Amino acid sequence: MGSRYLSIWFPCLLTDWKRVRRPELASVPLVFADKSGNRMVISSVSGEAAAMGISPGMPLADARAILPELEVVENQGFKAVKLLRHIGRWAIRYAPLVMMDGEDGLFIDISGCTHLWGGERAYFKAVILRLRELGYHARGAISDTMGVAWAVSRYGRVSPIVASGKELDALMGLPPMALRIDPVACQKLVKLGLVSIASFISMPRSVLRRRIGEASVSRIEQVLGQQQELFVPIQEPVVYSERLSSMEPIRTKKGIEIAIESLLAALCKKLASEGMGLRHAVLKCFRVDGKEISVAIGTSISSVHVPHLFKLFELKIDQIEPRLGIELFVMDALQVEELKLAQEAFWKREQAGEDQQVSELLDRISAKVGAGVVHRYLPLPHHWPERSVRVVADFSESPVMGWRTDRARPVQLLAVPEAIQVSAPIPDYPPMVFRYRGVLHQVKKADGPERIEREWWIEEGEHRDYYSVEDEHGKRYWLFRSGHYDAQRRSGWFIHGFFA
Repeated sequence: MGSRYLSIWFPCLLTDWKRVRRPELASVPLVFADKSGNRMVISSVSGEAAAMGISPGMPLADARAILPELEVVENQGFKAVKLLRHIGRWAIRYAPLVMMDGEDGLFIDISGCTHLWGGERAYFKAVILRLRELGYHARGAISDTMGVAWAVSRYGRVSPIVASGKELDALMGLPPMALRIDPVACQKLVKLGLVSIASFISMPRSVLRRRIGEASVSRIEQVLGQQQELFVPIQEPVVYSERLSSMEPIRTKKGIEIAIESLLAALCKKLASEGMGLRHAVLKCFRVDGKEISVAIGTSISSVHVPHLFKLFELKIDQIEPRLGIELFVMDALQVEELKLAQEAFWKREQAGEDQQVSELLDRISAKVGAGVVHRYLPLPHHWPERSVRVVADFSESPVMGWRTDRARPVQLLAVPEAIQVSAPIPDYPPMVFRYRGVLHQVKKADGPERIEREWWIEEGEHRDYYSVEDEHGKRYWLFRSGHYDAQRRSGWFIHGFFA
């Protein structure tokens, strides 16, 4: 079965949006105007203003002359594109592939989606009526090609659903501009008396090419499906995604839990069949009032363990406000990795079952306290302290070496050592007093020095002599002097970390 497209046209997009925000303008002739050169030009009109002969492209002064009581909104922010993109993202609840069409329309690739609503007619009715309920005048059409759907949505007067193979029949009575060809080409056709598509569509392509140009002929071939038309979605679809629509809006916590379990079961089954596991997932809840609520979870290792993943989402359910009800749930796997079946070594543990329990415990802690709070560090073969550890996202990754336990190290290490002012005996004694960020600390106990040489194969510079010191309040710090003591110059002292 080939592709099917829904074209939606918003003839009064901006004025409808304004009336949604200001209902008192519902019956007032309303226009949007943009600055063009030294004058204001109409860019969008309401139905009432259009009925009075006001149209886009008309100078605002002429429009006021026709209708002095005209309500005018200056569209300095070019709201149409931003608004249309917002509606396009809203429409993703009906199909994952949505494309913007200029500043007043959308294309939706509905292939494989309409059966969820009981067929194309019910699907079409659901989308268009929902847009009208939200306050927007909307016309639409469904066809095998975007061009025919576009033409029928704007110029059609019969059924908005074009059956496969009947595209040419649907076009016959429409004017040339329904083919989306160049306006100059349309004028040429009309001057030749070819006022309907039926009067020239059967002409040889060579004849049409001489009359209206190569670009217009290519457009005609796209409309008829003889040439591929590029579809650029607003948002690229996720490879692993599951959707669940509800016959009645979901308002209860129990209903949300059932939806999450169903989506997780389907998503994990698909992932497991391909040897993949979930690392990062997001649940999108589309409410009947047009709002979208999203909650996300992450795991420390790839997982398809539905009960564990459900517990992570369960911690986020209170963030989901159903209000009038949720009509569609979508779960996307934003990050997946190859499934690790059994870890032989995980933080030096011996039992794979214990590994899994530790990983799931950390996932639940992260879900409660927030992402980016729990970290895992692995040692690296470097002398310099700030290079000797690294943060890893995968909790199943094995270290390349063991931790050094013969020397005490601070629980908090500064990424960049900070300069301090020190008063110290010479040459190798620890400080007696040091000042850090304006606070004076009296040293009561000290241990050191521990010399750490600079890694000459990486960079040149002085070695460091480290001291562990304790001040009068019992707080412990990790300080160092850069290089040898030199009576001719003042040695540089730094603080590099804090002990527990």
